[in-house]
Amino acid sequence: MTTVAAARVTSGELSDAYQHCRGIAAAHGRTYFLATRLLSAERRPAVHALYAFARTVDDIVDRETVADTTDSATAVDRLDRIEEQLRARLDDRGPLDPDPVLAAVADTITRYHIAPQHFRVFLAAMRMDVPGSAQFRNRYRTMAELRDYMRGSAAAIGLQLLPVLGTVVPVAEAEPAAAALGEAFQLTNFLRDVGEDLDRDRIYLPSTELAAFGVDEDLLRHCRRTGHTDRRLRRALAHLIATNRALYRTADPGIDLLHPRVRPAIRTAAVLYAGILDEVEHADYEVFARRAVVPRHRRLRVAARHLPAAITSR
Repeated sequence: MTTVAAARVTSGELSDAYQHCRGIAAAHGRTYFLATRLLSAERRPAVHALYAFARTVDDIVDRETVADTTDSATAVDRLDRIEEQLRARLDDRGPLDPDPVLAAVADTITRYHIAPQHFRVFLAAMRMDVPGSAQFRNRYRTMAELRDYMRGSAAAIGLQLLPVLGTVVPVAEAEPAAAALGEAFQLTNFLRDVGEDLDRDRIYLPSTELAAFGVDEDLLRHCRRTGHTDRRLRRALAHLIATNRALYRTADPGIDLLHPRVRPAIRTAAVLYAGILDEVEHADYEVFARRAVVPRHRRLRVAARHLPAAITSR
């Protein structure tokens, strides 16, 4: 099958584009980048391209969206342009933006037959994070509402990755677990980054879940100001961590549906990311005092544990 790259991009340009994406993944996605080292060499560039695309979009939302309507409009315009340019590359029509991330991700989509709808759903969710956009939301009342958002912002990422990783069953059979793992990763981020999100006037933890433990927005802001986690919030975080771990358990059987060569890498990523929850607990839920990070020695130990399986399955 002729790829987009073959039709519109030289091999040298495409190689440079993938290297650019690798640099983004290495600089910003430490856990994911370490896990990709366990993948076969031919799969790594595609995973780097997908990560770089998601990171590029996320940076637009995080860095350029404030209450000012001009900046918000600029961010929405940039997301719209990214979607249009990606569609143009997939349809092989121009003129094309020279962005290397778009070149690499378009080639990845074509090469691995990834459904473009997963990228449209992802971009729609990202617009929900832009103040002033018609879809904007910065509060979620229930876990069901939050999961609706995560279907685009996180589950879609898992569905994008699935054809690249490969499966031993029809892709559709592996999709529910892949979506659950994407949601599990993102809920972990929300639990770790409560303070940072609050600084941007965003509360992703559902208000009804918090209210059950006596936590409201005023208490969250008090905790942020003091840098100390109130006992009521500790209980709420413990409850939400249990919910998060249930998502990891839902996703875990799906790892066995993946191609044997990629299972060690995905297990490594899942174990390391779930390890952030352990770090939150070990810090007595003091999420406002410091950012929970899995120590480097533990990351290397987990990777080393799965490395033999990665080698013998090739």
